[in-house]
Amino acid sequence: MTLSIQRVALLATLVALCVIVLGAYVRLSHAGLGCPDWPGCYGHITWPAQSQEIDSANLNFPERPVETHKAWKEMAHRYLAGALVLLVVLINFLAWKPAQRYQNLKLPAALILILILLQAALGMWTVTLKLLPMVVTAHLMGGMTTFALLLWFAMKSSRPGRYNPSNTIRKLRPAIIAGLAVLIVQIFLGGWTSANYAALACPDFPSCQNSWWPQADYSEGFRIQREIGVDYEGGVLDMDARVAIHWSHRIWAVVTFVFLSILSFRLLRTPVLQRAGLALMALLITQVSLGISNIVFYLPISVAVLHNGMAAVLLAMLIWLLFRSSPQRY
Repeated sequence: MTLSIQRVALLATLVALCVIVLGAYVRLSHAGLGCPDWPGCYGHITWPAQSQEIDSANLNFPERPVETHKAWKEMAHRYLAGALVLLVVLINFLAWKPAQRYQNLKLPAALILILILLQAALGMWTVTLKLLPMVVTAHLMGGMTTFALLLWFAMKSSRPGRYNPSNTIRKLRPAIIAGLAVLIVQIFLGGWTSANYAALACPDFPSCQNSWWPQADYSEGFRIQREIGVDYEGGVLDMDARVAIHWSHRIWAVVTFVFLSILSFRLLRTPVLQRAGLALMALLITQVSLGISNIVFYLPISVAVLHNGMAAVLLAMLIWLLFRSSPQRY
């Protein structure tokens, strides 16, 4: 049976989503430095498990004793990311074959390969630069971008011939693009909140620190460049800076909810996209509920991981809508 580039792309898209969710679990369970070296773990291909291996690792890395429950999580994430790299390489092999049907898939495949290699470098720097917030956030955004591009690639490889959306659907394209931009900003703010350990800076809801305009240090909270060599695990910012980050994420969540709700209502008024409108609204309400639950229930890891995963699903929904409203030519 001929290996289908579409099936490989769909599998890679699913794996990319799993990498995002597992990465969130690793980060939120404070296992990002569960292995202080890269690409191995305390000098092992897997992680130290036997008492002799643990003793040797502790001797070689006295500044960070082995915590097996963190090390295996970090390595599982690396293995899954490695599998994604191999799938992207396979996509490129299939796309660049001389007999490949879709010649215009070559450059997108190469772009995804370059991006996934950059992601690998960011993964390494996340460890070697000790969870530097700028690198951690860039790694998250790179993962989301890889997932989005793989989804677009999978959809593009499945549509033969020429496709032109109706005028009604085409008119929605600017609103979809704007909604996607709003969502991307919110995902960045969420990543910056997590990277700086600011998720619980506002422990009350809907106010923050019992105020509707809390004391906050925005210049410090959003200072991108930080000192290299510092261990950023647990965060280093004072409370005012963390409040600035958290409150910005929460305020932009309102903007995102309003904007995407309007888009959802417009979809509901378009006969062929009514189900998409309902799906978008359901995803939006679920995501907001998870965000509120993170605060009310003091950041339970299961809810926090679902919140990260739902952000990726919302992104996928908007990428699908963008594709649905885009003319395609082969």
